[in-house]
Amino acid sequence: MKRRGQSPLTERLKMINQAHRKSPPSEPVQTWLTLPRGNKLVLPARFRHENVRAADSLVEYCIKEYSVEGQVVFDPFAGYGTTLVLAEELGRRGYGIEFSPEKAQYVKGLLADPGRLIHGDARKLKEYDLPLIDLCLTSPPYTHRSDTENPFVDYRQKGFAYSTYLEVMGDIFAQVSEKMNPNGRVVIEASNLKKDGDVTMLAWDIAREVSQVLRFEGETIIGWEEYGYGYNHSYCLVFSKP
Repeated sequence: MKRRGQSPLTERLKMINQAHRKSPPSEPVQTWLTLPRGNKLVLPARFRHENVRAADSLVEYCIKEYSVEGQVVFDPFAGYGTTLVLAEELGRRGYGIEFSPEKAQYVKGLLADPGRLIHGDARKLKEYDLPLIDLCLTSPPYTHRSDTENPFVDYRQKGFAYSTYLEVMGDIFAQVSEKMNPNGRVVIEASNLKKDGDVTMLAWDIAREVSQVLRFEGETIIGWEEYGYGYNHSYCLVFSKP
């Protein structure tokens, strides 16, 4: 796959990075960003009804901020491959896991090295032959506490509890931790969810659960012109190995 040249987005991210480096040493992470939404790749018509991809701008920022060229960037919930595609374009080695066979086949067709996308189950992550991870960057499947579909099997099974979702999320990132480089980072994009007047504190619940297996370094609030789920912002939760 050909790499893109310098774009207006790249220049904007350079300015953000420069501003970040000027932050006082007491601030471990950038605490607020405003980024444009959108993706350069247009999904095939069969997927457009469920286009919940992370924005290119956010993925590009995180890859540049938390990794360097040649390092391994991993997404346990690869979805439509945004993290892997941009990792390749930015000179990183992108790896990922995707449960849906349809999505996995689509993503493999986008990658210069399709073998780095595993059609599999993130809950069995430790069973897969993966290199040591320098950056785990993902936006996991969302669920409201009143929902009963299982997000880890592409919402294809019912009878799944929110408490179980959080337990499984913690176990997945415990497995990620075992495969991380000592200086690696985990960045999880998540949002709280409003539904029928009820708020599920998804981002905060994920942060609490994953903090039991990784060291929580802080959160960055991402402001969007439009996002969804009752909000115009999301969170990037940043973790490191304990």
